[in-house]
Amino acid sequence: MSNNTNQALHGTDLLTLDGDLAAQMVEALDGYVTDAVASSIEKRGTLWHRDYSSHTAYTESIKPNRERLKKQIGCLDERLPIVGVGLPSPYCYVASTKDTTHIVEDGNYTVSRVRWQVFDEVEGEGLLLEPTHNVPIIAQIVALPDADWTPEMIAGVTDELPPNAQFARRLAKAGCRVVVPLLIDRADTYSGNPTLGAMTNQPHREFIYRMAYQLGRHIIGYEVQKVLSLVDWMSLSEMPIGVIGYGEGGLIAFYSAAVDSRIQATAVSGYFQSRQAVWREPIYRNVWGLLHEFGDAEVASLIAPRPLIIEASRGPEITGPPPHRDGRGGAAPGQLVSPPLDSVKSEFSRAHEFYHQLGSEDALSLVSTEDRLPGAQETLTALLTGLGIENARPDGYHPSTSAATDDFDYEARQKRQFMQLVNLTQRFLREAASRRQQFFWEKTDTASLERWEETCADAKTYFWDEVIGRCPAPDVPANPRTRLIYDEPRWKGYEVVLDVWKGVFAYGILLLPNDLQPGEQRPVVVCQHGLEGRPQDTADPRIESVYHSYAASLADRGFITYAPQNPYIGQDAFRVIQRKGNPIKWSLFSLIIRQHERTLDWLAELPFVDADRIGFYGLSYGGKTAMRVPAVLERYACSICSADFNEWIVKNATFDSRYSYMFTGEYEMPEFDLGNTFNYGEMAGLIAPRPFMVERGHDDGVAPDEWVAHEFAVVRRLYVRLGIADRTEIEFFDGGHQINSTDTFSFLHRHLNWPEPSSLTDN
Repeated sequence: MSNNTNQALHGTDLLTLDGDLAAQMVEALDGYVTDAVASSIEKRGTLWHRDYSSHTAYTESIKPNRERLKKQIGCLDERLPIVGVGLPSPYCYVASTKDTTHIVEDGNYTVSRVRWQVFDEVEGEGLLLEPTHNVPIIAQIVALPDADWTPEMIAGVTDELPPNAQFARRLAKAGCRVVVPLLIDRADTYSGNPTLGAMTNQPHREFIYRMAYQLGRHIIGYEVQKVLSLVDWMSLSEMPIGVIGYGEGGLIAFYSAAVDSRIQATAVSGYFQSRQAVWREPIYRNVWGLLHEFGDAEVASLIAPRPLIIEASRGPEITGPPPHRDGRGGAAPGQLVSPPLDSVKSEFSRAHEFYHQLGSEDALSLVSTEDRLPGAQETLTALLTGLGIENARPDGYHPSTSAATDDFDYEARQKRQFMQLVNLTQRFLREAASRRQQFFWEKTDTASLERWEETCADAKTYFWDEVIGRCPAPDVPANPRTRLIYDEPRWKGYEVVLDVWKGVFAYGILLLPNDLQPGEQRPVVVCQHGLEGRPQDTADPRIESVYHSYAASLADRGFITYAPQNPYIGQDAFRVIQRKGNPIKWSLFSLIIRQHERTLDWLAELPFVDADRIGFYGLSYGGKTAMRVPAVLERYACSICSADFNEWIVKNATFDSRYSYMFTGEYEMPEFDLGNTFNYGEMAGLIAPRPFMVERGHDDGVAPDEWVAHEFAVVRRLYVRLGIADRTEIEFFDGGHQINSTDTFSFLHRHLNWPEPSSLTDN
């Protein structure tokens, strides 16, 4: 360690920043992303090409946006067709010797428990409120309670809600056929795998979200599909169709109407507001790229010019996930607060502008009531009026006189619905390799290295734009500042700070061998730390850790090494950046790539660096970086993934292994639709034909050897077919989650064309 910190590297200014530079860097990145979220509203217009010349022209002009929203919420899969005898019906009655068909028989309507098929593995389940034969049906409504409310609550089957909040019952009394789907709730009862002893405190909605997100699906999309199955059935008759929802049900109603124009009128209660702080909400509301293109006003513009009623009721209030207990943990932080009235009004004003441009101002209305409960008389009247029902007079606030007292098993129903979505998502996981085959391998050509690189170009662009997320390039001078911090027998080490954007910097440690000769250019190895790590972990020979100070060891061998500080440090500090970035179509790696891009620019300018011989070597989260950053930045001449390479999609989404991230606190790990596009084999394909290596300890808990070998077989086969089998290898060693360095150092010497020392004393 040097005692002289007043020396700067020649050609740079002296670094004078004090304190924890890693924490300062993360804080600056957080501010940069926060500003980007704030500016997302004004940038969305470039993604829309609205034609206001007529309602028909407008509907046609927003089709691309509607299709993108469907993809973002995972509303993609073909639903089962409606079948039935006589009047086609998607549902079957739930009845047994214990449960009768009709659980409520009012003078005007009956209430029955029903199920309807959505996909092979998935049914919708809830209540049907059907007017009696002597009451004409005036409309068909899908009514959605909040996730923590049962269908029975808004149907008046139970008396847990005030009568005026029982909006499904009141619409049925007015003559509507009403179906009330059950939503997945926020309890954590089933969130885990009891056979593995791996239970979490993730809300049920988060548990589904995590596995689905990796596979291009979403709890939102799944529940929208349940609604649209009902719309499929309702569309077989001539009666108008509407949706109404409260809280989480308001979200599902809102998105259902946005993606399906067969829904003729919509009421959204306790949900609509500015979504700029969606990162504060529970993670199961995280939608990749949402704010890049859609706020609630833009989603409303997909409903326009159809009637939309925004009810400013008091929304669900959730302080966080279920508490830790009995060893349960891992849930992402996130709160729900009632939509502030000023936020509702400001977003409503933005939505109003779209309706105004269409000459349909009267179709958009805002309802606010003193009690702020859902289902105000004005709301229900406006919904029915929007469906063309003249003189609609929904029932007042009088409770049903026939509330049921049955002993129905509500928990069994919730578990059944939850496990159906788990099982569906696990099927998508099993199909993911075939989907990647179609997406990537069938579109690439191994006939030659040139053909491979040509046919990978589109995939590489897609990977950066649609999977990682492409944030703006560095836009300020690098302004390098350095200071000497190590003065070792074979090398000197400098802390380095480089500006990336205004107020945002990249930070790392550069190690320079003492025997560099004037005019000589040497290869560089970028040595990347893992989760909660620092450059010092790899560069300081006095720090004992799983890194074995490998940057220093490589410098002893004559390599120039650079150890960057990546931002995955500070516990939830970096995960908040990921949460903020996802809605604007950025990830943590969007920022990391640009920091590395700036670092490569600077390294390439140093007179003693050979810019064509810069390699990458990362451990753990640094290995995760080794798969993603060199796949995008082609100036990395080779890449080594240590203690991370495995069947990454399975690790993130499987329900059946203790290795899975499904049971841990790394809630930032899922990457939207990665499973159908790029596993580690495909990422290595983006690195090819550059040399690529995997370092693997038999006892590394990141994954079993079988997963690692299975995925590496994909890489090995590719390199063999390209005629470059000598450019890829895997080292298995007897050890754990650590740098081993035996074969990897030889790999770097060989592929960065730097001679191995006969002994370190010769260096």
